[in-house]
Amino acid sequence: MKRISLILFTGIFLGLLSSCNMHNDSCYDNDAWIGFGLVQKDAESVIIKMDDGEVLYPASNSGIWQSLKNNERVLTNFTILGNRKNPEHNEEYYVTINSLRRILFKGILDLTPANEDSIGNDPILVTDRWTKKNMLNFELKYRGGSKIHFINLVKTPGTIVSADEPVILELRHNTNGDTEKLPLSAMVTFDLSSLKIEGKNKTKFKVIAKGFDDKNFEYTSEYSY
Repeated sequence: MKRISLILFTGIFLGLLSSCNMHNDSCYDNDAWIGFGLVQKDAESVIIKMDDGEVLYPASNSGIWQSLKNNERVLTNFTILGNRKNPEHNEEYYVTINSLRRILFKGILDLTPANEDSIGNDPILVTDRWTKKNMLNFELKYRGGSKIHFINLVKTPGTIVSADEPVILELRHNTNGDTEKLPLSAMVTFDLSSLKIEGKNKTKFKVIAKGFDDKNFEYTSEYSY
């Protein structure tokens, strides 16, 4: 099970985020752009494919690239140095990476008696949500202290066969008995690919989550493929 760290966005980077609308694929701040993307890495190179279709070619092969993994999700602040010529005339750029944050990126789990305790069902505040391609994104707030929290998106086991009724998904939070000393923020992305129905091109889904003070969260949307 992947873990979500307690503090993912701090200091100036959190300040930059607060000035951006995360429903947009990227936003502009002074001489830099901020946006989400996926790392594409092989033995020879590392690039970042942004959610809006741009492809970033970092100008410096610094030590950070050694620790990144293929298909890792990131939120990056970058400055464009120039266009990269390509025969397809795609939006490809040489860039300087000013800062980069890993985003928790995981699939949907089947909720079973064996994993229900570790999944938990503690309250969490969803401050934003949006879908991009096969990725369902959440901006979250909660309180904690020193322990690692778990965030998961779960469904009832079984093959999805109906495209008429939405698939019910639960956003689950496990505090692991942590204290509530600090206000914390996090972002997480879930891969919706497992919701595909053979012979269909879209799947309806509804996300529910336990909120604070009985203010529960609901979000209904469609995943097109």
